[in-house]
Amino acid sequence: MTLYRSTDAADTMNSVAMLITAYCQQNGVDPETLNGFLQLSQQQSRADGPQEDDRAHLAGLLGQTAPADAGELGSVRMLYGRGQREAAGAQQPEDSPEVLFTMACLHGLRAKLCDDIGSLDRFPPKVAAMARRVAEALEVPEPATA
Repeated sequence: MTLYRSTDAADTMNSVAMLITAYCQQNGVDPETLNGFLQLSQQQSRADGPQEDDRAHLAGLLGQTAPADAGELGSVRMLYGRGQREAAGAQQPEDSPEVLFTMACLHGLRAKLCDDIGSLDRFPPKVAAMARRVAEALEVPEPATA
């Protein structure tokens, strides 16, 4: 359900971007400028599924070994390293309220998606308590069918 809602949110944000683009076009903004703002090189279709760089970023975040081709592909190596740095920066959640909140959200989401709230016991008490609240908040009723 969470993945479903996140893709809906992505679609909504894409619609907003296209409305703003149409407005800019209507008001004479240079097409090259628009293409730069739209960051077309970063566009990825969800239909293609996760790519190697997505998997590499996740591996870095989770402390897993780098994908075999990480040395060959610069973007894969870069995103693996970014994941490692992000994970290292999040090791002490008590030092920063923002980090504590982010960790609680991520762990609460994972626990909810995996239906394993008990796994939160292995985290520091503040993280675990907040992650439990996040997981409880994700108890969203199914949307009504029309």
